[in-house]
Amino acid sequence: MTYKETTEYLFSQLPMFERQGAAGYKDGLYNTLELDRHFGHPHSSYRTVHVAGTNGKGSCSHTIAAFLQSCGYRVGLYTSPHLKDFRERIKVDGQPVSEEYVVDFVEKERAFFEPLRPSFFELTTAMAFKYFKDKAVDYAVVEVGLGGRLDCTNIITPVLSVITNISFDHTQFLGDTLGQIAGEKAGIIKCGVPVVIGESLPETRPVFESKAREMGAPIIFAEDSPEIVGATQKAPGGILYDTRRYGMLTGELGGIYQIKNAGTVLAAISVLAETDKTLRPHGRSVCKSVRDAVGNAFSNVCRLTGLMGRWQQVGTSPAVVCDTGHNVGGWLYLSEQLKSVECGRMHIVFGMVNDKDIDGVLSLLPPAAEYYFTKPDSKRAIPETELLDKAGRKRLHGRCFKSVAEAFGAAMRSASADDFIFVGGSSYVVADFLSHCV
Repeated sequence: MTYKETTEYLFSQLPMFERQGAAGYKDGLYNTLELDRHFGHPHSSYRTVHVAGTNGKGSCSHTIAAFLQSCGYRVGLYTSPHLKDFRERIKVDGQPVSEEYVVDFVEKERAFFEPLRPSFFELTTAMAFKYFKDKAVDYAVVEVGLGGRLDCTNIITPVLSVITNISFDHTQFLGDTLGQIAGEKAGIIKCGVPVVIGESLPETRPVFESKAREMGAPIIFAEDSPEIVGATQKAPGGILYDTRRYGMLTGELGGIYQIKNAGTVLAAISVLAETDKTLRPHGRSVCKSVRDAVGNAFSNVCRLTGLMGRWQQVGTSPAVVCDTGHNVGGWLYLSEQLKSVECGRMHIVFGMVNDKDIDGVLSLLPPAAEYYFTKPDSKRAIPETELLDKAGRKRLHGRCFKSVAEAFGAAMRSASADDFIFVGGSSYVVADFLSHCV
């Protein structure tokens, strides 16, 4: 098979939550454990950092990986979903897994895994763990796919667990209260392994504390001893941080929600450095100290890891920004960010998928913007006509388009040089935009 044929096979033949929703979700770890046994438990060959949470886990995972790379380590990074190419999910030192490796893996292992009928994510996780062993990484930063307790990444025993925050998302699988969702995320806490909690709430903090006590795991709440003293947004993008341990840091990522993520990352790095006394810049690193490595990671995270879609500016005159924020928790920050944008008119290319709190997100959108309602290429996508109807009840006005490319094209034709175009509402909207419009 060619690479294109192989990825089409993975997307079409394996149950895939991202495209199918509940029909593509498998709870339980049986398949994962069978795959892990078959490949000889590859994740035991390197140190891991495990990152869960409702929002921010992608940005935190990439920045922690950038820090470890800046220290000179060979670093694997496993995240989801991808935006343009399947290979984005599995990287070593910021470089995606090769097309040849993906093809060879599927062709050589089909006879074993097809009778198991694994989900897309189960097989992809096994591929990632094996690839990291084959590439002899020192560390792998592993982002949880969904939840934590029953997520197929949860077979690892990391040197550090990180839970960014808790808000309502995937309630059909994780529970319909913040406490229940926190319980699922807390499932990644392992015996004796430190865990950093980025943000907590009255409903979630006792859940984390109880699980940490049960597992004998040291627990650190980043907000109890905040590393960040002050943060100032820079023009045209990025954030300048004043920190307690690491001096002034220039953050490449510009969304205001990144301030919370930065606090989580800095707490995680401090715990890593305290836990592993040998963790310092060495070998290939151009950095002289942990402090230098932190600064390099924050200012170069996109270059070092290939991160995309986080308040990413992709055009000027008019300014064009896309962001993968896709639930109420994410939009609480995005709505504030949009309010702060100084521009002529604001144009918003917007679509969502059907397992989100659609009304909750629509309530946070700016009423004065001109909307281009659309749907991403996903079976879970809400029809653009339904979205227009729901938005109209919130006094949001605009037009419908059958694809993200059509919607963005219309926005560009309508926009003047001093206008602002935002593309988002779903990771899949951003994926279509970056694949077909940039």
